[in-house]
Amino acid sequence: MEAIITPEVLRWAIERSKLAPEDVAGRVGVKSDRLDAWGSGEAKPTFKQAQNLANILRVPFGYLFLNKPPAEQFALPDLRTVGSAELRRPSIDFNDLVNDIIRKYEWYRDYRQQEAAEPLRFVGAFTVRDRPSAVARDIADVLKIDEAMRAEARSWEDFLRMFIRQAEAAGIMVMRSGIVGNNTHRALSVDEFRGFAIADKVAPLVFINGRDARAAQIFTLAHEVAHLWVGATGISNVDLAPSQRQEAQTERFCNAVAAEVLVPEESLRQHWNYAVDIDANIGHLVRRYRVSSLVVLRRAAELLNVNPEEINAIYRRDLARFRQRDSGGDEGGGDFYVTLRSRNGALFTSAVINATFEGHTLYRDAARLLGIKVPLLRAVADKLELR
Repeated sequence: MEAIITPEVLRWAIERSKLAPEDVAGRVGVKSDRLDAWGSGEAKPTFKQAQNLANILRVPFGYLFLNKPPAEQFALPDLRTVGSAELRRPSIDFNDLVNDIIRKYEWYRDYRQQEAAEPLRFVGAFTVRDRPSAVARDIADVLKIDEAMRAEARSWEDFLRMFIRQAEAAGIMVMRSGIVGNNTHRALSVDEFRGFAIADKVAPLVFINGRDARAAQIFTLAHEVAHLWVGATGISNVDLAPSQRQEAQTERFCNAVAAEVLVPEESLRQHWNYAVDIDANIGHLVRRYRVSSLVVLRRAAELLNVNPEEINAIYRRDLARFRQRDSGGDEGGGDFYVTLRSRNGALFTSAVINATFEGHTLYRDAARLLGIKVPLLRAVADKLELR
């Protein structure tokens, strides 16, 4: 029996999926010209084929029968900027990730309200009209980001974990993942986004794309935390490369705040050694501040008396290297439980476990929120010492 799907909707769904038409045809089990015939309206698939198409293209089955493609609205303000070009539509993976995180955020916000949680003072405490240095100083004070922390961190990953832990201690949910949910076949794209923030006074949240390089994740975390301090919810790509584009005011401001948090002006002036060359300084300072050389070079260009031509040449060299590096990979290494906590955040994971064992949340709902099976709930609580 033929499924009377709408050709225009099918073409839209294929384009939206980012899959090559020949791949779609192969996965449905037909030749490419057959798929073309469905997309032109010259032929119709069977109901079984239409159901397979919906699954492959990740659209509700009923969408294929609409008169025209649905108008999709993204769940968060999009602050990403790519030159003067129009931003591409968010991918299915990105959209599904954001919807999953928002579902968790809404649950956690309800949980916090039921606990009569007090609003957090720092969320929205500043605006983009304030001085970035003032915002950075407040962030550093609240999150205890100082010279002692930098000295204690033995690696980029160590510094990032400490940064996350201190943000969570202040009441910020921090979730870090390189995939959608727990599906390792649905990797997130660093080119599409690096992070986003939800600036809620009761349940502030930061998400970091775990596919990014470690140093880049550190800057993204600082950038998204700055979003919370100015009360700006939104998605960022946190592009450090100099360009001709006109960045959004909020993104420029949060970049400036993040740079000052991670590489404070006073500290940089104190530790820059004019007796050695720029490369020697960069090699020392990236280890001191646990940031990429790009951040240190930008700060040096802005704050110090250095040769601009030499700085720009080194920046272009390091930018090319940075773009060629492998991503940081997924966030948790080989430990399932550590990875689970990283993806869901310690605050959220702990809240779900506590609400479940206190009888306020059903086991099946808790498992769905955490992305695990029900029998694993007790093991998660025991392994992560959350009860």
